[in-house]
Amino acid sequence: MIDPWGKGGIKDYDKVCKNLGVGKFKRFAKALPDPPLFMKRGMVYGEKDFSKIAESIKKKKPFALLTGLMPSGKFHIGHMALAQQIIYYQKLGAKIYILVADIESFLTRGISFAEARKIAIDEYITNYIALGLKSKNCKIYFQSTEGAEYQTLTKVVAKHTTLNEMRSIYGNIEPNKIVSSLTQVGDILYPQLEKPLPTIVPVGFDQLPHINLTRDIASRIKEYDFLLPSATFHKFMPGLNGGKMSSSDPNSYIALTDSPNEVKRKINAAFSGGQVTLEEHRKKGGNPDVDIAFQYLKLMFEEDDKKLAQLEKNYRSGKLLTGELKKYAIEKITVFLKQHQAKRAKANLKKFFK
Repeated sequence: MIDPWGKGGIKDYDKVCKNLGVGKFKRFAKALPDPPLFMKRGMVYGEKDFSKIAESIKKKKPFALLTGLMPSGKFHIGHMALAQQIIYYQKLGAKIYILVADIESFLTRGISFAEARKIAIDEYITNYIALGLKSKNCKIYFQSTEGAEYQTLTKVVAKHTTLNEMRSIYGNIEPNKIVSSLTQVGDILYPQLEKPLPTIVPVGFDQLPHINLTRDIASRIKEYDFLLPSATFHKFMPGLNGGKMSSSDPNSYIALTDSPNEVKRKINAAFSGGQVTLEEHRKKGGNPDVDIAFQYLKLMFEEDDKKLAQLEKNYRSGKLLTGELKKYAIEKITVFLKQHQAKRAKANLKKFFK
């Protein structure tokens, strides 16, 4: 059973796809126009009902994207992968809905509404704008203050599920998490209140229970005319220590506000796929599949496919040392963050909060 509030990661994505009815996204990624780096290189791994979105993109028909942010800490490169998906689909014509899950953060993490608003704006929305989010066709809202239609929807959905169904999806679920889950169902269906339209929800695999519950409720609800929402599921970005990246552990991630010295310290301390000694590394080579510096280059920071392939070849052969690989990753990440932080300083929030 997947726990969307838990700290555990997914070990076998293929098993999850097979057992829980998730399709492979690879066939769609090949057909999409100029997909982001991490999408092209397999980080977006699963999908449900994406064919509706692919058709909308191909025929330039209206569709929406719904995404949520949990205002609970620093905005890091794991969050950036989702933000870049938002911006990508916006460029393809999607109307963007961004919910700030301040009710969920209060119910499940004890974060006050005032603190949640501050974190959401200072950390998340400002970085979204710096990464390229546009105010046109974009709606940002807070769960706690959105209008009557939304509030009604988040209550009506409760009529179309049972406690037994909730337990079968989430296990022994507490009242605060029941409210949080049903509010998220309302969020995912919210873009269709005006009229039914294909809606894509890009999430991590840990959010699969919420997607399944929403699709089940949408298929039963009679008060509204909803299409079943589509979803894509991305793999977790590995943390600096080789485990899960967590907002509660600053040493597991690189924040988009980190200084060059912080980047250098974190990458130099990151989990390595190299051998213990120089002699052994030259002889046996390194393992880029588990090396954090290489994985960050592959998924986020090295756009040149030929350069990446050469790095991988040289590292596996032992020609490229761990320290050399880390030095290159530090340089690439530092250049990106310097440019990003300059854009962040110029981010115009007024266009989004009029």
